[in-house]
Amino acid sequence: MIKVDLSGAAGFFDPAGPDYAAAAQAHRTLLEHTGAGADFTGWLDLPERMQSGELKQILAAASRIRGRSQALVVVGIGGSYLGAKGALELLRPRPQPGDPKILFAGNSLSPDALMHLLEELGDLDFDLNVVSKSGTTLEPALAFRMFRGLLEAKYGPEKAKKHIFATTDAHRGVLKHMADEEGWETFVVPDDIGGRFSVLTPVGLLPMAAAGLDIDAVMAGAAASREDYSHGSLHDCARYAALRNLLLFKGKSMEIMVNYEPSLVMLGEWLKQLFGESEGKDQKGVY
Repeated sequence: MIKVDLSGAAGFFDPAGPDYAAAAQAHRTLLEHTGAGADFTGWLDLPERMQSGELKQILAAASRIRGRSQALVVVGIGGSYLGAKGALELLRPRPQPGDPKILFAGNSLSPDALMHLLEELGDLDFDLNVVSKSGTTLEPALAFRMFRGLLEAKYGPEKAKKHIFATTDAHRGVLKHMADEEGWETFVVPDDIGGRFSVLTPVGLLPMAAAGLDIDAVMAGAAASREDYSHGSLHDCARYAALRNLLLFKGKSMEIMVNYEPSLVMLGEWLKQLFGESEGKDQKGVY
């Protein structure tokens, strides 16, 4: 049995403890969208925002993909694919009959990986979802050019446009400009959400829905968690954050996250980016 000793961090959770005020203030800063990094804390409200935003359009697009294609190629790098891939491997490790394959491209420059992906795609009917706020990142840009060419060779230039979905900035960037010119269906990466936090935006929800996940259940779970973790500073997330902070100041600068379940591997990769890219500034943070 695993036991975690939180006694060293008790001061963060006891209102009479020396560190409680700091922990409570940190929690308020996050929930109130104030302090450093506040411009990118929109992910806190995503469960509610998506229900009144693009969710219906996402589900409609996913339904079309599932009805006409045997594969969806998602082109993206970093936060543009890690969260979605982690969710799919965790929640849909064994696709059901009739589910399209969800293939991920544009996250490396490996010719071997690209050839294996092309072999897996074969002659299947497919749709293409390119995910990039700018459209200029090298790896996704090259992969998108190649798969767009395959679509146009397969369906013709005009029909191919109906098979391309661009998830990008709402107003600017090379990809947004191309999508408007070509008439591709677009989805928005909100300005106040960094790529690594975007799994509950169209970045993650379109591939998840196309794969057959119950998006209503996913969003209901996210909303319930949002409610559970918005009150007080005694919940598991606050305790974990406080304990990591305490250990960091005691000189423990490296954290190892290990699992022995294959379906959790990509979730771990996503978490690795969440922690590293969020904390790893100015020589600070846990490695």
